[in-house]
Amino acid sequence: MRRDRFKQTVDLHWQRVYNFVFRMTLDHERANAVIDEVFLRAYVGGESMPEEAPRAEIWLFHIASHVVEQKLPKQPEVSFDLLDETLRSEATRTDVVRSLTDPQRDFLLWELKQGCMTSVVNCLPPGERAAFVTSHVLKLKEEDAAKALGVTVAAYKVRLSRARKKVGDYLAPRCEHVNPMNPCRCPARVGVALRKGFIKTSGSEVTLRKPPAPYGRYGAGPDTEDAPMRDIGAIYGNLPEPDAPPDVLARIHAKIDDGTWDKVRDKKK
Repeated sequence: MRRDRFKQTVDLHWQRVYNFVFRMTLDHERANAVIDEVFLRAYVGGESMPEEAPRAEIWLFHIASHVVEQKLPKQPEVSFDLLDETLRSEATRTDVVRSLTDPQRDFLLWELKQGCMTSVVNCLPPGERAAFVTSHVLKLKEEDAAKALGVTVAAYKVRLSRARKKVGDYLAPRCEHVNPMNPCRCPARVGVALRKGFIKTSGSEVTLRKPPAPYGRYGAGPDTEDAPMRDIGAIYGNLPEPDAPPDVLARIHAKIDDGTWDKVRDKKK
């Protein structure tokens, strides 16, 4: 396998692979370590990498799913009760959001929405979580998602159905993005989330990720604000990709170029 071909494959797919790994691990530090192992394994087994880009992506997702499955405990590390205790056990406060200026306001609201939605998914067992992420975040077709996770289409459908029900049952009576009459609203929870370390500012400078629309405008027409997205899949499908550490791609390229991964591959032969 030529190095330049593998590097092109990494360049094309690493962000979506990182997105999958982050949603599965809920943690940038763990995701950062997992992504290295995913591409190392891909490099070592590079002779079986498909030529076509769509098939290569599914192949990488399959490797990522296997690595994550080995790293994660069989049961969720986060529970719905713990999430409620973290974000909803104290009185709401709107003064924090009102005191912010753009882009800080949008940044923190997106951090809270993305963090909360990711935490909800992480209350699922890993198998159901992977099915939910491949369907609603990565938007893979059923056959491709099942192949990526190494299960039959029938088994994938069962996992996805269970995941949807659990996520829907939790969000339906709580989340403003499902129903605007629900009690849990991101602007009122930012203060609690900041105090408990659930979200963090980015220091003196705010690096605002680039979602397709400002916070609160998904599904909204030109004359409406904060239109609810009652479909759970639409909510998750419209989350912006998580910000990966800036050195991920350069680090992977360096390990390919300096022969570090060649040595690992040669040992396995």
